[in-house]
Amino acid sequence: MSESKKTVFVVGLGPGGGQFLTVQAQSALQQAEVLCGYTVYIDLVRPLYPEKECYTTGMTREIDRCRWALDTARAGRDVALVCSGDAGVYGMASPLLELAEEYPDVNVEVVPGLTAALSGGAVLGAPLAHDFCVISLSDRLTPWEVIEKRLACAAQGDFALALYNPSSKGRPDYLRRAVDILLANGKAPDTLCGSVRNIGREGQEKHILTLSQLRDTEVDMFTTVFVGNAATRALSGRMVTPRGYRR
Repeated sequence: MSESKKTVFVVGLGPGGGQFLTVQAQSALQQAEVLCGYTVYIDLVRPLYPEKECYTTGMTREIDRCRWALDTARAGRDVALVCSGDAGVYGMASPLLELAEEYPDVNVEVVPGLTAALSGGAVLGAPLAHDFCVISLSDRLTPWEVIEKRLACAAQGDFALALYNPSSKGRPDYLRRAVDILLANGKAPDTLCGSVRNIGREGQEKHILTLSQLRDTEVDMFTTVFVGNAATRALSGRMVTPRGYRR
């Protein structure tokens, strides 16, 4: 790595609390001279690094944040571009690396974090202990027709699923529509499911229920939904998908 080049660290913060930061993430945040990110995510780490300069923007300004981070690094300062969860799972690593092609004089380092499928899964038990899919129900960047096809294929293969962005004010019925697709493509109504809201944050809550019950459950953007496979079961209040080891 050339010492003349400055670095943009793309840092996954996990659920948000300091206890969820990896050592690598802590090191990157400490090395960075300025922190950049969506306002909500900067607010999660600002108390940990009160001396750091911060640049924030609102939602839907992802490309602006990436370009600002690259421009700032080109100008001579190390930058940490932060996002929740893992930087490479619906995070900022992809758009930043695409733009970084225009900045050969800037280093980019992707710093992994704890994505909601894993942190939320731990709250519920072990729902993703066998083959699984992660699907976002947000159609802001992916056409709903594509999401429908992916849900259908996951159901036909009896994958366990982690569903991100299951609902919002603008699409309150998307989880119900997703459940209908899963039911129409092979998932049984009594398939064990779970949900976790505010993973690792104040007000965290979890629920275990069946797929038919999930259809009429209200959730929001702070919720991650889990759908089991045919073998998933409830054990002492936990959602467990067997790995398949013989006892």
